[in-house]
Amino acid sequence: MTDVIIKEDQVLDCSGMLCPLPVVKTSKAMKELQSGQVLKMVATDPGAPPDMEAWSRQTGNELLRSMVESGKFIFYLKKK
Repeated sequence: MTDVIIKEDQVLDCSGMLCPLPVVKTSKAMKELQSGQVLKMVATDPGAPPDMEAWSRQTGNELLRSMVESGKFIFYLKKK
């Protein structure tokens, strides 16, 4: 299986921020995107993965991918 490359339209770095800041900043950034655009969000808070999954379910924005890279949590979110 090949990895699909996801092209982000905007990058939001929330490194060093603790809950609820990554969710708050992600919500704000997503409001600025057009429907169908993708936000790449980077966080270091270990609570970010469950927070972003819950946020995605609650808002209807799609969590395309969630991964860990060099100790950082990386999320690709598609605006509904």
